[in-house]
Amino acid sequence: MAVNRRKRLRTILVNGAVALLTAVTLLPLAWMVTVSFMPRGESSRFPPPFWPSRWSGENYYELLVRRLIDGAWFDYRIMPALWNSVLIAVVSTALGLLLTVPAGYAFAKLRFTGRERLLRLLIAALVVPGQVAMLPLFLMFRELGLVNSYAGVILPSLAGIFAILFVRQATLRIPDEMLDAARLDGASEPRIFASIVLPLLMPIVVTLALFLFLGSWNDFLWPLIVLSDQHKYTLPVAVAGIVREHAADGELMMAAAVVTTLPVLTLFVALQRFYMRGLLGGSVKG
Repeated sequence: MAVNRRKRLRTILVNGAVALLTAVTLLPLAWMVTVSFMPRGESSRFPPPFWPSRWSGENYYELLVRRLIDGAWFDYRIMPALWNSVLIAVVSTALGLLLTVPAGYAFAKLRFTGRERLLRLLIAALVVPGQVAMLPLFLMFRELGLVNSYAGVILPSLAGIFAILFVRQATLRIPDEMLDAARLDGASEPRIFASIVLPLLMPIVVTLALFLFLGSWNDFLWPLIVLSDQHKYTLPVAVAGIVREHAADGELMMAAAVVTTLPVLTLFVALQRFYMRGLLGGSVKG
């Protein structure tokens, strides 16, 4: 009985600690949502209120609708920036998967000259901060005429080293005997990859797609550097413009933050089952 009581007490303490950490994590997000529904100026009071005195959607109307009706669609630039972010994130994710998944498979299961040296070079490049390459990359893109274009934003993220190594590590769990048996049956390498490897890696691919989409959606510094036309701004850059121009409108800024966060949060929740399977590698068995 004493052992059972200790186990129950330990379970209660662990669950309580997890619930407390969850509440601490979610509290700022919840406050962001409630502030976005407050009337103008209410969040500036001291102490800051958690619940609105009157629930109002005027901030979202101002942000997403009124400027369009008034013919000043690009004043806050949120709606164009939203579509720009969707376009760039979807294209970057699709092309990134198209390049990195076969590359990861090749580094794991195919033998070619210089594979190990190239792999060591990729691992060494991981320690180089991305900011170091931004200036030479910008100068190169300027010579190619890619500055202030969607292609200039998308291209640097297509063949990420982390994505290649992530797929490689997952592919190493696939038994070589399975692939050798397919080769003995006359299957070509593209057929083996499409029919055997890709289905086994599907949770990993979904997880990687989520990583790529989130990385592209949340990227702020590179779009800020490479884009000069406000009509082509992504959502983080446009929201930064609102913060700079309307710093006193806390409710409007929180509404912009909710608009930025909601799509990726919805995507994460929808793909959570695949995401957890991909992280744990449960679908690939040796």
